[in-house]
Amino acid sequence: MNLTRRLTGVVAALAATALLLPLSGPALAATDDGIHVEDGRIYEGDGTELVLRGVNHAHTWYTDKTQSFADISALGANSVRTVLSSGDRWTRNDVADVTNVISLAKQADLVSVLEVHDTTGYGEQAGAATLDDAVDYWISIKEALVGQEDYVLLNIGNEPYGNDAPTNASYATDTIAAIARLRDAGFTHAIVVDAPAWGQDWAGTMRDSAATIAAADPLGNTVFSVHMYGVYSAGSTVTAYLEAFRSKNLPLIVGEFGNTHSDGDVDEDAILAEAERLQIGYLGWSWSGNGGGVEYLDLATGFDKNRLSAWGERLFNGADGIKATSTKASIFTGTTPDPDPTPTSTPTPTPTPTPTPTDPPAGACSATHAVIGSWQGGFQGQVTVTAGPSTIGAWTITWTYPSGTSVTQSWGGTAASSGSEVTGTNAAWNGSLAPGGSATLGLIGTGNAPTTAPVVTCTAG
Repeated sequence: MNLTRRLTGVVAALAATALLLPLSGPALAATDDGIHVEDGRIYEGDGTELVLRGVNHAHTWYTDKTQSFADISALGANSVRTVLSSGDRWTRNDVADVTNVISLAKQADLVSVLEVHDTTGYGEQAGAATLDDAVDYWISIKEALVGQEDYVLLNIGNEPYGNDAPTNASYATDTIAAIARLRDAGFTHAIVVDAPAWGQDWAGTMRDSAATIAAADPLGNTVFSVHMYGVYSAGSTVTAYLEAFRSKNLPLIVGEFGNTHSDGDVDEDAILAEAERLQIGYLGWSWSGNGGGVEYLDLATGFDKNRLSAWGERLFNGADGIKATSTKASIFTGTTPDPDPTPTSTPTPTPTPTPTPTDPPAGACSATHAVIGSWQGGFQGQVTVTAGPSTIGAWTITWTYPSGTSVTQSWGGTAASSGSEVTGTNAAWNGSLAPGGSATLGLIGTGNAPTTAPVVTCTAG
């Protein structure tokens, strides 16, 4: 995740899907060896259905937290989505490291979903890698992956497109090409592809092109992944999206989701209940180590399985959660479950690096502005306020937008426009900040989104 983008108040128009010609590839024979797709569902090599019930772990930023795999398993998960880096934006995870990650997961009886995080937000995020770059990485570490088809799904690239419509127009063809390159290189693993629009697919781009993408895989072994944050604040939206894939026999997982987010509240209860009803896999974001103002998404505080957050308690121990619905993969248990079991219960960015402002004087504060998402005639913005080396009791921020752009809605404080000038103040609950502490003010703007981040002045009270 990068912390995913919400388009508040946007009713996404569904454009007609262009005719996409699958790229030709070698005549590979489909195989049931290893994890594979059949009739829109995911199966193990022995034919046991595999319904992922797990969490994300930010390994590439916390390579020393290897105990996390065993701890995640101990709480009932059957899978872990592990964050890796191709080296394009963060430190590259090499063959030895990936080999160890797979081994740690296997020792903990966890199926691995491995993802390249450097692709996050391509088209909007400066420096983001392309899907082609991600494929280069997978090929470069192939020796760590071949022979692990029973234990590993390859998630080509995390949230590989932002909200830039011209860039996203090539989503399907780029994805088809990436799958073809992996198959040409000899990978027979189940391949997972993330949705565009920071993973949330609010315009239905992945949903509407999924059948074409799936048909282009010569092994028919592609799984689709949506990330559910603020766009999925209503249960009806969750249900409609999941059922769109089930009705077409297309395999889908919820590769990331939270219980709330800076881009809006999330209906995690609906995600969990509907995923269980439809037997769709899910992986909550994320085990621990979140920063940039979204520490509330940590499932475990300080990587300690005995200190679950409210979100951690909900996901692991709540209704339709991991403990209630997870079944360990048969590759680890040596048993094949009843193909029609009785449900155990009756039927919910990756941390964005915190900006490093110029050190403010004691008692002062600093602030940075970011555009979270944009659409025709509007955008979502976020201002992050950071206290200096001393505690502050309140904050006021000011900045200037281009002519014709103004704020129409705000949360986490109050923001008001006077012409192009905007003044923001804290809410009652987030004005007092400890040294180095931060708060965020979210907003919806009308007019053109700023192409260059406005300079924000922060005054501490």
